[in-house]
Amino acid sequence: MLCSFASQAQTVIPLWAKGAPGFENRRNEPEQAKDYWVKNIHNPSLTVYMPPADKTNGAAVIICPGGGHRLLVYNSEGVAPAKFYNELGITVFILKYRLGKDSLSPYKVDIHPKQDAYRAMRLVRSRAAEFNIDTNRIGMMGFSAGGEVVDMVAFSGWQGDPKAADPIDRVNAKPNFIVQVYPGPGFVPEKITAEAPPAFLIAANDDACCSLPLIQLLQRYREAKVPVEMHMYARGNHAFNMGTNRRLKSINNWPQRLADWLEDSNILQPEHKKVLH
Repeated sequence: MLCSFASQAQTVIPLWAKGAPGFENRRNEPEQAKDYWVKNIHNPSLTVYMPPADKTNGAAVIICPGGGHRLLVYNSEGVAPAKFYNELGITVFILKYRLGKDSLSPYKVDIHPKQDAYRAMRLVRSRAAEFNIDTNRIGMMGFSAGGEVVDMVAFSGWQGDPKAADPIDRVNAKPNFIVQVYPGPGFVPEKITAEAPPAFLIAANDDACCSLPLIQLLQRYREAKVPVEMHMYARGNHAFNMGTNRRLKSINNWPQRLADWLEDSNILQPEHKKVLH
């Protein structure tokens, strides 16, 4: 099943041409993939899903699938949302980040996924012209553990290093918006600043793991007076993905709420300021 999905992807871009810093000698180790998941990721990468040419609108999003930092729920939290975004005209990059809890993993959850996510944002922004992307409309989406990855990078540390030897490392890594779908509890910041990106937040109230992080994020956004929209559904538990795996009309239709927010937030089309003559 994974192979049929993967065959539709146009391009795979390694985050570092020679492999991840400090782990270059592992970049050729093969990933493991079965059913719905991918793991054993030693050469972090972006898989590109382009929208139809007649729909593309210049927006882009980097998707961080969940999986408890043990694996990536690649199909339902990567490919499925990619297809949703493509239909809206948005270019998608699915991030395969390194997994700190994979078996015999040399990586640390609080270090290496963060490096990968910062690098992914910088890489996409640096190649925006190649993919016809507006550098001011590049967001990040996280599911579960992938939401923790988004939390690690969305609120600080964006500035590039102007003296970096690698020109990609000079690029600003700030996402222009974030979409957090039942994000994990591990890295919710104690405080966010007024510079935080606008956010769309969604979870189910009966999700014992990941409904509280959403409420915490909402409160911190309200305190910072940054635009935020939250949908807390009564039922749905954890891992309802794009809504097709539940017999709940509210969950089945949640992606439409996201589509509405993307339109209302001028992400699908940039806001044209009125010029007074």
